[in-house]
Amino acid sequence: MDIKQIINQSENFEFEMPEISVMMAVGLLVLLFGYRIKKIAFFIIWFLIGYNLMGYLMPIINSALPQIIDNQLFQFLIPVAGGLLAALLGFAVEKLCVGGICFGLVMLITVRYFGTEMPVVVIGAIIGVIAAGAAVTMMKPAAIIATAVAGAYALTLSILTLATGIDATTYYWPMLIGIATLGAVFQFVTTKRLS
Repeated sequence: MDIKQIINQSENFEFEMPEISVMMAVGLLVLLFGYRIKKIAFFIIWFLIGYNLMGYLMPIINSALPQIIDNQLFQFLIPVAGGLLAALLGFAVEKLCVGGICFGLVMLITVRYFGTEMPVVVIGAIIGVIAAGAAVTMMKPAAIIATAVAGAYALTLSILTLATGIDATTYYWPMLIGIATLGAVFQFVTTKRLS
């Protein structure tokens, strides 16, 4: 799947300026201070995962319930409700939350950028389970890396949506990896004394 097409079409929903501003602010907060505010960061990350996954399910929901297609309120509330449900579930248990974030991020990236064919999803799930298992055994580094990647993901999407002159196909992965690395290094340096 072409990254530029994903950014330009924003998959199943379009981002407005207020949403982009909020996504940038939240992304920056989670990127730099995710471990310090890990309960809040976990809530935000799970909300974003649930919101994005509901975006993928909206065409199925719209086809099953055609009366909600033209209702803008439902088109807004259903992804928000999915995000809140995921956030409340993820907020409850820290180890499950960290493992789930790692698995969810791997699956989100797999489905969004490599497709939904069964072999691709199975490979993504295997990598997600390995990442989740590693994350649970190394809580602090995993929490820092997971929050840095989630914050970088939100910032990268926001930047590429706003800066239409940047070639998303060329710069998506370097931006995501670079921003995540900067955020992780910042968090490791500023949380040395925290356990």
